[in-house]
Amino acid sequence: MSMHFIGRLPDPEELKRQMPLSAVAAAVKARKDGEIRRIFTREDDRFLLVIGPCSADNPDALYDYLERLKRVQEQVEEKILIMPRIYTNKPRTTGTGYKGPLHQPDPEKGEDMLAGLLAIRQLHMNAIGRYGMPAADEMLYPENYRYLDDVLSYVAVGARSTENQQHRLTASGMDVPVGMKNPTAGDLGVMMNSIYAAQAPQTFIYGGWEVRTDGNELAHAILRGYVNKHGNSLPNYHYEDLALVWEMYAQRKLKNPAVIVDCNHNNSGKRYEQQVRIANEVLHSRRHNADIRGMVRGLMVESYLEPGSQKIGEHVYGKSITDPCLGWEDSRDMILSLADQL
Repeated sequence: MSMHFIGRLPDPEELKRQMPLSAVAAAVKARKDGEIRRIFTREDDRFLLVIGPCSADNPDALYDYLERLKRVQEQVEEKILIMPRIYTNKPRTTGTGYKGPLHQPDPEKGEDMLAGLLAIRQLHMNAIGRYGMPAADEMLYPENYRYLDDVLSYVAVGARSTENQQHRLTASGMDVPVGMKNPTAGDLGVMMNSIYAAQAPQTFIYGGWEVRTDGNELAHAILRGYVNKHGNSLPNYHYEDLALVWEMYAQRKLKNPAVIVDCNHNNSGKRYEQQVRIANEVLHSRRHNADIRGMVRGLMVESYLEPGSQKIGEHVYGKSITDPCLGWEDSRDMILSLADQL
């Protein structure tokens, strides 16, 4: 048999009983969830900034980053709601390589999914309990959401997963905003179909159960650029791209039309330093079109303590071991500049 069963993982409810979120932390998350919801329903005109490392590979460096982020949030809280990226499972283009702390809590050791589940739940619990900042994560495996549904305040469905039926249907049963990225080939129609599916009630098989969902009215678009047939990175954050997405929303009559612009990945050609320029251009587009201003609810930025990236084993504290990230000083300056423009 080619599939080897290593060990049974704990039931999600069992794990949550073993690692419960405190009443105080749960109240913090409920308050933040309300604020985030109101941003997507346009009841709150603040800008959402989803920012943080490409992958949460080092807890100490992540907590250092969150402490700094918390201080900046206090400076810009009237204009920007900051949500940290704590990405704990990473899609890999070839299916190989480091897949995040869910797979490898220690990037230099072997895969251990049980230890990974414990580690990633602790990361998210500490983000809320210590720093008052519920986080965003990516839904690489739909089944994982049940282990984290009480600690996540935002979920992203990646470019490689947007076309997947199970991701779309699982997103329809979430109570938090779910961003559906455009696929790597760039077809915006595929992204809009995924939003339609996520906003609709669905019935499907999930975790051994027949489940029915109410639909998620907060499902929305994330524009992350794309790759053409020649392998070239192309952006989709320009004014004309945003205007086109607005038209596509209007044609489909979807609820709460919203876009988050991912400033890295193919939008930047993975030139992380370009994220600042891209963020500024998006704000410029918002200033010149009321529809775009209402639709673009925020940005996604890859940022860490040190700029760039490193290979696993180089041990540079606070430097990404996956995609290159904006360094802390540039990140802080960018946040303050964005607040001044809003």
